[in-house]
Amino acid sequence: MTTPFPFTAVVGQDDLRLALLLNAVSPAVGGVLVRGEKGTAKSTAVRALSALLPAVPVVAGCRFSCDPAKPDPACPDGPHEAGNGVERPARMVELPVGASEDRLVGSLDIERALAEGVKSFEPGLLADAHRGILYVDEVNLLHDHLVDLLLDAAAMGASYVEREGVSVRHASKFLLVGTMNPEEGELRPQLLDRFGLTVEVAASREPDQRVEVVRRRLAYDDDPGGFTARWADEEASVRQRIIGARELLPSVRLGDGALRQIAATCAAFEVDGMRADIVMARTATALAAWAGRTEVLAEDVRQAALLALPHRRRRNPFDAPGLDEDKLDETLEEFSGDSEGDEDPDPDGPGGGGGQPPPEGPQDDGSSGAQPEAGDSGEPQAGGAGAGEQSAVRAAEPFRTKVLSVPGLGDGAAGRRSRARTEHGRTTGARRPRGALTKLHLAATVQAAAPHQRARGRSGPGLVVRRDDLRQATREGREGNLVLFVVDASGSMAARQRMSAVKGAVLSLLLDAYQRRDKVGLVTFRGSAADVALPPTSSVDAAAARLETLPTGGRTPLASGLLKAHEVLRVERLRDPARRALVVVVTDGRATGGPEPVALASRAARLFAAEGVASVVVDCESGPVRLGLAGQLAGELGGTAVTLDELRADSIAGLVKDVQRRAA
Repeated sequence: MTTPFPFTAVVGQDDLRLALLLNAVSPAVGGVLVRGEKGTAKSTAVRALSALLPAVPVVAGCRFSCDPAKPDPACPDGPHEAGNGVERPARMVELPVGASEDRLVGSLDIERALAEGVKSFEPGLLADAHRGILYVDEVNLLHDHLVDLLLDAAAMGASYVEREGVSVRHASKFLLVGTMNPEEGELRPQLLDRFGLTVEVAASREPDQRVEVVRRRLAYDDDPGGFTARWADEEASVRQRIIGARELLPSVRLGDGALRQIAATCAAFEVDGMRADIVMARTATALAAWAGRTEVLAEDVRQAALLALPHRRRRNPFDAPGLDEDKLDETLEEFSGDSEGDEDPDPDGPGGGGGQPPPEGPQDDGSSGAQPEAGDSGEPQAGGAGAGEQSAVRAAEPFRTKVLSVPGLGDGAAGRRSRARTEHGRTTGARRPRGALTKLHLAATVQAAAPHQRARGRSGPGLVVRRDDLRQATREGREGNLVLFVVDASGSMAARQRMSAVKGAVLSLLLDAYQRRDKVGLVTFRGSAADVALPPTSSVDAAAARLETLPTGGRTPLASGLLKAHEVLRVERLRDPARRALVVVVTDGRATGGPEPVALASRAARLFAAEGVASVVVDCESGPVRLGLAGQLAGELGGTAVTLDELRADSIAGLVKDVQRRAA
């Protein structure tokens, strides 16, 4: 068994350690989402937490970890009589990103259920995590259907497995901890709101602190057992502090003044719903208990806001998470009159926020991970760019677009854009199962078994079902696609301030891609060449950032842009062959620079048409005289053209039909 890295040996990352410890003190806080760059001890800290949690009393032999003091009356292994149980260490269960639905919720033996009426159930990860920690690394990459199951279990405190009228229910209350790298894509808002707290982590820029990180890691890798033994006293001390804080928690008083500060703060930052108020109240109470106090102070409320609100005030995926701390202080000060004990903060409470973990070495104030305001960087410097280059302009306000989809029926990853054969969706037929049966088609199964009942000696009311009779339901749902943007950034696009409108349109389509769970890529062309500004990724944030700093100017190497996009698609097919592509070319259709630029662009466009790649040309031409070059390009691509005005109008409703008709 692998020896985990000691929690108390993690260098820095005070907010991360505090958020995890607060959930250990009060699981009702609702879990932690840890966001940050790779290599910042996210997973290390989470895995180390389980060693600090007190042991859990369970009913002996119960696969669902029932509490012997109050056993679940509906437990599949029950009924249990209340009484003494046995203790076991608290579990930390890891949910792999690629896990199946059966692995998460458990599996039911459909054959025995149909033939014998027996509920033979094999518990899944939700049962294993009951009264413990459920950890999802790279939670933002989790498939949507697994996210839905997690949401249901987190909301109801129970997991339901239902297959063709056969139902099993068991308790599933767990501390949900997720880690993610925002560069790989954002999290669905519904799941984001389920995490009580969020923490942004970044590697320290202090040399001394980085040296200490390396020193401890090397020592651990050389001798895990010896390194852990050297931190045993610190681990035991924190474990006892958690136990003490849990015992003190019911005695902590959350006064009306603190409640008013909480409500005023949530209102000031315009968070949706009431979950933020409740989470802040529970967090502030846990902070007071962690600091050894029985009364919530103003600094507890402030620290609770910094942990509970940043991820709840984002209005779209391009908003940077975080809080305006000056505004927070002003709000707390305005409503501090009725807050008990504000004038007497605990001077010994480490961190000034209700009890931070003791700091290890030089402290990182987080400034190194601060994100610049949009537009603060990326401005081309004088003499540093090509001739005729113009500074980057801000994108116009994004708007809602209608659906652009890839024609036909795909087999790609689950999403919300194009039609596809999926594990979830409406039932369209039946087939023999390949591997384990996941979705039974009852009518087809009965139809397959019915002719053989006499030969099988059926004598009772039950249907004699063999494995060869079972039929898997085939379903049709939606898939996510690769939306590859090919953006003209030449001088002709900068005329009449069109680039702001163009960026606004692309930003709108990026927002749509985020909502439909697509991968996105960005190719730009200007001057004498094309550039892959963003390789295909699930992070629309990254695409929006690259778009924001995109300068314009120079000639229009349209052929280079199309050929670069074709190469990107070729490589991506090797990496992810099931994901179909939709190419969105944003241009006025002009082609200049080099020998025969128009003929080269035409030949490059016909490569896409020959391979059946779905495409849309967003025509950016403006002015009273129009050449119609974008429409010609769309015809050569085998796609359709739409103007910037039509992109936001109801007339775009026929666009998808046009794409499908041309591809047929």
